Amino acid sequence: MMRIILLALTNFAVMAVLFLSMNIIGRLFGINMSAGSMSGIMIMAVVMGFGGSFISLLMSKWMAKRSMGVQIIETPQTAQERWLVETVRRQAEKSGIGMPEVGIFYSPDPNAFATGASRNNALVAVSQGLLDHMTADEVEAVLGHEIGHVANGDMVTQTLLQGVLNTFVIIFARLIGMMVDNFFRGNNSENSGPGIGYFVGSFIADILLGFLATAIVMWFSRYREFKADIAGADLAGRQKMINALKRLQSAHAVHDLPGGMAAFGIAGGLGDGLKKIFMTHPPLEDRIAALQNMH
Repeated sequence: MMRIILLALTNFAVMAVLFLSMNIIGRLFGINMSAGSMSGIMIMAVVMGFGGSFISLLMSKWMAKRSMGVQIIETPQTAQERWLVETVRRQAEKSGIGMPEVGIFYSPDPNAFATGASRNNALVAVSQGLLDHMTADEVEAVLGHEIGHVANGDMVTQTLLQGVLNTFVIIFARLIGMMVDNFFRGNNSENSGPGIGYFVGSFIADILLGFLATAIVMWFSRYREFKADIAGADLAGRQKMINALKRLQSAHAVHDLPGGMAAFGIAGGLGDGLKKIFMTHPPLEDRIAALQNMH
């Protein structure tokens, strides 16, 4: 419950900051921010579209530590912790990135994730379930996969993609709202501000275009997983990466990570039918096959 409350309060604070920023920009530059104003729509689209994505990126490590209960290994106390830190350090040096923070979060399910605002300011965390159920070679491959996400700049790339799509969704949804409003109001459309058609049309278009944007982001997320698997194979060895994915495949249940961490985990949930379009990860059998066919 505390994690849910923290997430809700954080999202509320982000939206409040964006709303205030949008209105301050409008006042400073004398821009009409009322509904139906094209200049106002453009400002709102950029501020809300990119602002939310980049604030989430900047807060990603902080949110991950608190929402997942990640315990950062600052001074390794056990042989396992020393091995984790040294493995990440070795892989980070080989990948040419700064040393990420390393942490463990409690979950009985085998999983791991990477997050952070840049390649040199990242966090790599593994679940206790992953450490309990995988061999050292398999954990090494999982760490390589997560380091691959960081080295490939996946967090920033996905943030940019999400920001661009958010911006286009906001703009096109309101343009559709204007067309719907003009259609129903006819010659009276220029006599007053936007009517109910604008708000209803924009709301419905927001939902439909939002689904399309999410599908595109999830496609990119699945594409990135194959690249991160290749990175894991390069850093730890191809067979170790294959064995790690097979171990995940044999797990009774692998649950999705919450929120923004899901796309950067080692494993995601399963989906059928239309749900496949919104999966963050490709099926494990496809990822295993891709590694086995890699030349």
